[in-house]
Amino acid sequence: MLEEILAKAPLFILIATRALALIETAPLLSSDAIPQVAKVALAGFSAFVIFPQAPQLALPSDALNLTFLFMVIGEALIGVILGFFLTIVYSAFASAGQFFSLQMGFGASETYDPLAQIENPLLGQYLNIIGMLTFVSIEGFQQLFQGGLLRSFQTLSVSALVTGREGVFKLLLGGLVNLFIDALVISMPILGTLFLVSLAMGLLSRAAPQINILTEGFPLSITVAYILILVSMPFLIESFAYVINRGFFELESFLAKVGRSI
Repeated sequence: MLEEILAKAPLFILIATRALALIETAPLLSSDAIPQVAKVALAGFSAFVIFPQAPQLALPSDALNLTFLFMVIGEALIGVILGFFLTIVYSAFASAGQFFSLQMGFGASETYDPLAQIENPLLGQYLNIIGMLTFVSIEGFQQLFQGGLLRSFQTLSVSALVTGREGVFKLLLGGLVNLFIDALVISMPILGTLFLVSLAMGLLSRAAPQINILTEGFPLSITVAYILILVSMPFLIESFAYVINRGFFELESFLAKVGRSI
């Protein structure tokens, strides 16, 4: 096996490049909390496993050839596209938390999100953690490497990426549209209830002006929101699992469509 890898080192480099690009952009694995050495090692191990199943490409004899350099860039671009699409799908959870954090009164309460390397509202980070646990529980990493990375080598080449660029744009655009829709659907039960609470407090302030609504409203909104999150937790987990599985299904459908067009 090692002798074959050494004999076809350019092919191994191409496989490792796509794997590393996917790892650097995929949800959870792209976190800065994971050492770069571990990411490179995981990419090398993935390339070692995929190498026997990878299609034999017409590679230039000289590894420093300009054609080979463009092939490396193309493989990296494919990995980035796959990982970025899955990150878009995963971002729906934090976005859902952002939708109702402001309504709860937690709009100014933010924590650092090591996955996205940005500040997220407290509830967005909480839903992000729930999404992370859901991703692991439904074997998301197995789907990522088997249904995503391995499948891409069987169907998607650099030339197919160029000819099927319209499908890539549709995939990413559809992911962005679903990001907003999924975040809205996940947050709507809590967001709608908090809106009704705010409406009731507004009517109460008109009926009894002596009540300090600002003082009483925030604790009530926070209490109601936490109760709703607790009650709707099974729905949230089921929704997270559905969103993740649908994202992998859309990715596999895209790869299958590209494979049929080759």
